[in-house]
Amino acid sequence: MTPSDLPRVHIATDHAGMELSAHLVSHLGAKGYEVLDHGPEVYDALDDYPSFCINAALAVVADQEAGTNALGIVLGGSGNGEQIAANKVKGVRAALAWNLSTAKLAREHNDANVVAVGGRQHSVGEATEIIEAFLAEPFSNDERHVRRIGKIATYERTGEVIA
Repeated sequence: MTPSDLPRVHIATDHAGMELSAHLVSHLGAKGYEVLDHGPEVYDALDDYPSFCINAALAVVADQEAGTNALGIVLGGSGNGEQIAANKVKGVRAALAWNLSTAKLAREHNDANVVAVGGRQHSVGEATEIIEAFLAEPFSNDERHVRRIGKIATYERTGEVIA
């Protein structure tokens, strides 16, 4: 990928992912990604991560709706709460990735637009590889995957469950 093909990246974390987040902002920026950090700005062991993750997710959706290629990264100790928070934003498909396969499949099969990673579950190197795999993997556009994502989007918009 050339720098012009790279997605804009929105990143957010809780206190447990701050070291990883700082590394990723620097590392991905050096690779040509435009990285926008949604916080937190300072370490606080009692921080409330939902606002940071929701703001990053809102920015991903806003960019995508405006035609900008954008993806998101949310980090925490496990990544679970951060994924849940991001998934509350209409239009977000956040996936918890714990290895290269789950990161790639999240994009390839689910067209996930946000990845959640647990900073306490991986070394910085492992987490970086997982995130780079997510950012690089394209959506397959397979009809079955498009159909399934459409059913999820319909439920999100209307509350209707399509068989």
